[in-house]
Amino acid sequence: MAMSDVAVLRKIHAAARRRAKAEETKREATEQLQAYCREARKAGVPVARIASEAGLSRQGIYDLIE
Repeated sequence: MAMSDVAVLRKIHAAARRRAKAEETKREATEQLQAYCREARKAGVPVARIASEAGLSRQGIYDLIE
């Protein structure tokens, strides 16, 4: 393998690691958002308000909390 091949493969590997970390971060944030949305519903906050605050549609909120 030429040096340029090794360098580009290292870049691919680094990008793949960053992508995996981003996916894990997104999963964790989604779980937190889901918990907070459920908490807000239990507190009586209207779904329309939760959706507005979360930047999602009402249907998106219903899908998230079900």
